[in-house]
Amino acid sequence: MLKTTLTGDFANRQTVTSKPCNFQASSGAKWKPQFDGGEVTSDGGLLLLRQVDRRLGWTEKLAEALPEARAVEKIEHGQKALLGQRIYSLCAGYEDLNDQLTLRHDVALQTAVEEDKELASAATLCRWENRAGRKAAWAMHGVLVEQFIASFKETPAELIPSASLRTGSGL
Repeated sequence: MLKTTLTGDFANRQTVTSKPCNFQASSGAKWKPQFDGGEVTSDGGLLLLRQVDRRLGWTEKLAEALPEARAVEKIEHGQKALLGQRIYSLCAGYEDLNDQLTLRHDVALQTAVEEDKELASAATLCRWENRAGRKAAWAMHGVLVEQFIASFKETPAELIPSASLRTGSGL
């Protein structure tokens, strides 16, 4: 008999008991599902994203370019960790900061951010994001423009920014 205690943000903690179930594969082999695998994540793609980021160096370069206005002695989460947490969360579809209430404990996100501890809270990320101004925006644009220029085999002699607004394109 399988007995599982549900935990988390449930108002009433419940114990669910069910009969064990065995499945038989078409080859005749039997397999038995078990639900005691520990913590599981559906965000394993974050590790691939981290590898791409390591190769491109975006969070590293952004962290170096952004001004640090916080009191050094009070910093618990560095710029790179905050950037990684926020960027990777956005890429995984977690655009709301309230998702960080649970994501900060997610082992896949912690691994992607390269932190071996609880990540920043929603409140910390909110304060950090809200302090960014024009100077930070220009610094981030600079990193991205440099990355774009570096993608050419030869540095272009001239870059012409262009914006095209087409109607009827479905965009």
